[in-house]
Amino acid sequence: MRKSKGFTLIELMVVIVILGILAAVIAPRIPQFVNKAKEGRTKGNLGTLRSTLNIYYSDNDGKYPYDTLASIVPKYIKKVPDCVLPGSHQDTTSAVTADGADSPDALTPSDTSGWCYENISTEGNWGDICVNCSFHTDDNNSGGVNSAAWSSF
Repeated sequence: MRKSKGFTLIELMVVIVILGILAAVIAPRIPQFVNKAKEGRTKGNLGTLRSTLNIYYSDNDGKYPYDTLASIVPKYIKKVPDCVLPGSHQDTTSAVTADGADSPDALTPSDTSGWCYENISTEGNWGDICVNCSFHTDDNNSGGVNSAAWSSF
C-alpha cells in the first residue's frame, strides 16, 4: 500500500478558516496601531527637542534660543523633527510657533499643529516646548480616562 504525502482537502480548509478568523480579528485594529506609532514618534521627537534645547542652554550660558528654534539647526540638530498628530490638524509638520500669550507658568498653544515654544526670556517657562494642540487628545484608551491633551506632553 502506498502512503500519500501532503495534506487532505479538509486539513487545508481548516487552516484557511483559522487564517481567516485571525485576519478578521486583527485587520480592524491596524489603523489603531498606525496611530499609536505616529503618537510614539511625536512623543519621541518632543523628547529629542527638549534634550536639544537643554544642550543649547548649557552651551550658551543659561540662555535658550530667542527665535523659533532656527538657531539650533544644524549645529545641535539636523532639522526640527516632525510633529505627527493623527487625525487632527495638519497630519505632519515641523513648524514651530512662538508662544505669544502672557502666561508666565504655562505654554498657551495656538492649536495650529506643530510645536509651541516659549521664546520670551522674561517668562518663567522660557525654553519650554510642547505639541501645539490643546483640544485633541492622544489615542491612549481611545479617548478614555487616561487620554491627555497633546499640549500636556
